[in-house]
Amino acid sequence: MSVASSLLKEVASTRCFGGLVKQYRHQSSALRCEMVFSVFLPPQVAATATKATTAAASTCASPSAAVTVPVLYWLSGLTCTDQNFITKAGALRSASRLGVALVCPDTSPRGCALQGEEDSWDFGTGAGFYVNATEAPWKQHYHMYDYTTQELPSLIESNFPVNPAKQGIFGHSMGGHGALICALKNPGKYKSVSAFAPICHPTQCAWGKKAFSGYLGEDQSSWKAWDATELVQSYTGPALDILIDQGTEDGFHKKDNQLQPDAFVAAAESVDGVNVTLRYQEGYDHSYYFISSFVDDHLEHHFRILSA
Repeated sequence: MSVASSLLKEVASTRCFGGLVKQYRHQSSALRCEMVFSVFLPPQVAATATKATTAAASTCASPSAAVTVPVLYWLSGLTCTDQNFITKAGALRSASRLGVALVCPDTSPRGCALQGEEDSWDFGTGAGFYVNATEAPWKQHYHMYDYTTQELPSLIESNFPVNPAKQGIFGHSMGGHGALICALKNPGKYKSVSAFAPICHPTQCAWGKKAFSGYLGEDQSSWKAWDATELVQSYTGPALDILIDQGTEDGFHKKDNQLQPDAFVAAAESVDGVNVTLRYQEGYDHSYYFISSFVDDHLEHHFRILSA
């Protein structure tokens, strides 16, 4: 899927650590609604990117920058928007130093006027779960998997000086689930992957059961195609070195059993080419205080793999 450059509308642009934080709107063909995303362009390409996107918007042509940088896609968790990671994670200093672009999409379609869309915080708006819905009325708009893995990367590659051969994906909670399944379902597309407190086994937790029954229907056999713990068992693609951080005082893990990282590690143990490093961080919870404490480690993890 590709979105014409002329339909990319800049909403905001702010300088940060020598680079640029930008926010854009566009009409999504996958989601059939207007979507917003944020990007961080490091100083290595910020000036070029500004000129390239301006030229692309006027000519509907792709930018022809001589310099490109690795790109990381960040997928946020329940209730979040494209702004949470950019403003709270403290990732931009390291991204600037390493010369890595960051792309942060929203977490669901918005404003689609579907019945029930705004009824709860863990389903509908802000809770797209990075799946392709097959049930009415959600299947009209809720194709976040296609948007995340196809439409948005096509848009980014057409308009910004990023290297699609050096792209990774990471996320938090629902977005950690999204990062894991996107990497596992697209062998070789994402060279690096990591997650903070991911929902690792959604077919076996309350959040996942609610989302999957609504978006995918009651046939639980179809849910397995969207569950990282199920997917990893049949993975046969290029080697993946996965970093996962989990706080020991995360109530969604400690009390509610929503995350289940140990199940994912156990499932991956017998899979050739999949290495999972699960780090339990003592005393940390599920918040952006946790993410900001270890985000530099994750950026270094991605940069090491993408620079190899």
